Amino acid sequence: MNLVTQGKKEHPNNILTEGRSLLKVNIREYGMYIALFVIMLTFSILTDGLFMSSRNISNLLDATGYIAVLAVGMTLVIVIRHIDLSVGFAAGFLGAIAAILLSQAGVPVYFTIPIILILGIVVGLFNGVLVASLGIPSFVASLAGMLIFRGALLNVTEKTGTIIVKDEHFNALGNGYIPSWFKLNDLNFLSLLLGVLIIMLFVYFEVSKRRDKIKYQFEVISSGMFTVKLIFVSAIIAYITYIIAGYNGFSWTVIIMLLVVMIYHFLTTSTVLGRHIYAVGSNPEAAHLSGINVKKITYIVFGSMGLLSALSGILFTARLQSATTTAGTLFELDAIAAAYVGGVSAAGGVGKVTGSIIGAIVMASLSSGMNLMGVGISYQYMIRGGVLAIAVIFDVMTRRKRS
Repeated sequence: MNLVTQGKKEHPNNILTEGRSLLKVNIREYGMYIALFVIMLTFSILTDGLFMSSRNISNLLDATGYIAVLAVGMTLVIVIRHIDLSVGFAAGFLGAIAAILLSQAGVPVYFTIPIILILGIVVGLFNGVLVASLGIPSFVASLAGMLIFRGALLNVTEKTGTIIVKDEHFNALGNGYIPSWFKLNDLNFLSLLLGVLIIMLFVYFEVSKRRDKIKYQFEVISSGMFTVKLIFVSAIIAYITYIIAGYNGFSWTVIIMLLVVMIYHFLTTSTVLGRHIYAVGSNPEAAHLSGINVKKITYIVFGSMGLLSALSGILFTARLQSATTTAGTLFELDAIAAAYVGGVSAAGGVGKVTGSIIGAIVMASLSSGMNLMGVGISYQYMIRGGVLAIAVIFDVMTRRKRS
């Protein structure tokens, strides 16, 4: 819900007042960004700036990649009022299959990756059939899948325990960085260029979206508030780009994560399919009566989840440069936590893929900051659990206020 202020000269106090109103109305959407800012500022102070160092931020984003990819798919699954507990070990198993194809079968990397992604879609569609066609609750169906893939992973890795991957091109997906044509004051030039491109695309799409809304007489925020938003977000992107460029630049993991977010953000906000997904999540019965094929949407969402599980498995295996018997452990819980912290509603129909990425970064920032401070692992689990509980409580309270 947005505020509209048009046709009059804007005063700084008016912009400030509108900002407060906008934050109050959209607290679910903006709350996670505020939380991330507070977390980063707090840890930066407590660690004397070490948390915001180029090396730590780069490592934090790389470690977030495979969970963030899962969180994007999990967001859509939760939006349509389902859950998928199988994604963790599905990612581990598919990553192990990729390692076997590369290391033992000698399959080239450019064949291995498409094969694994297709297998992921098949796995997701299987869950979709169980849920949509047979009417099995998604919790039970995916729990069965989790056990099956856990066993399958142990089966393919039990002989060696670890399957080493030596393919440099594959391993670069988890550990490599985009090339730098040259250094500009010790900064990765290509990463700086990419950051500028992201800012330009952000401004272009935001301006285009605002123009279209005005054209069709939808409500929009005032031009002053819109300018503040553009400057603020652009400044954040520029700062993060500057930090990352000071280390090795953008990693391939981050590039893949950004591409996934961009594609899914477009699909969910600018296509008929996206509107149908949210319609099914808001009210499946009403969506069915309006002519939407609910089964088809369920197939697509679970197939998408399988695809992203496969991609997550590829990124994790590439990062470790090996497949292990413990790969995928608790991935599904981290993805679910990221989705909820990112603003998805347990009641369905509400949630953005961009929010799930922020949620994943919030959880990763908590772990990274506490590690730098030397906080024990037992306390880390309790604190992360508390953050998740707060996110769910916040969701319930905001829904009660709206109703």
